[in-house]
Amino acid sequence: MKILLSNDDGYRAEGLRALDEALTPLADITVVAPDRNRSGASNSLTLDVPLRVMPFGERRFLVVNGTPTDCVHLAVSGLFEGEDDHDMVVSGINDGPNLGDDVIYSGTVAAAVEGRFLGLPAMAVSLVIQPDSGVHYETAARVAAELVMRIQRSPLHQATILNVNVPDVPYDQLRGYQATRLGFRHRSDPIVKMADPRGRPVYWVGPAGGSQDAGPGTDFHAVANNYVSVTPLQIDLTRHSMLDDMRNWLQGRPE
Repeated sequence: MKILLSNDDGYRAEGLRALDEALTPLADITVVAPDRNRSGASNSLTLDVPLRVMPFGERRFLVVNGTPTDCVHLAVSGLFEGEDDHDMVVSGINDGPNLGDDVIYSGTVAAAVEGRFLGLPAMAVSLVIQPDSGVHYETAARVAAELVMRIQRSPLHQATILNVNVPDVPYDQLRGYQATRLGFRHRSDPIVKMADPRGRPVYWVGPAGGSQDAGPGTDFHAVANNYVSVTPLQIDLTRHSMLDDMRNWLQGRPE
């Protein structure tokens, strides 16, 4: 099995290193990661400037001056021409949660989505770090390895994207796995206005809002109760339940 690893926290991120170490015994690993933190990059592709790929270390570890989506797109679409294709994309381990609405903005999830766009099963793994938690990357790495082994034994459909959120606790404190749906957050906090050294205004995007839809069955609820949340995602954003209403609305006469 050949697995492509990427992330959005940059090639030096501790989570990526932990993921690499955990999966190396299970598969032939290639790492293609951004040259710096690209959190919040979503599914953006770099189209206005050329991308550069540089080796890092002695293994199959490459660094790209682009987004997580760029990294996966390059790796699957010709960067390794003449070699066997990868079998799966795993993205992470993200330094923080990707719960609910977070998946819209997440570069971690976007790397997995790009793998799916290009025909591969994919998984995004995030560690739900809290202000007072201990940053247990080894827990999330072990969870990722267990899920990869499960996929090796019982492959998922090629169209599958798994969004995995792991509580930031020691592994023996996990209560198991739960299949979940995405919850959603309250609106984000207001922007933060500051001044640069010359007195000119600058702005920071405010922190993400707290959980709003976080009841049983959601990813928020699972993680809050020390379960690993595994949410199957799809790319089709069509609101299928509204199609009949939309047809009727379009057929009506304007007032």
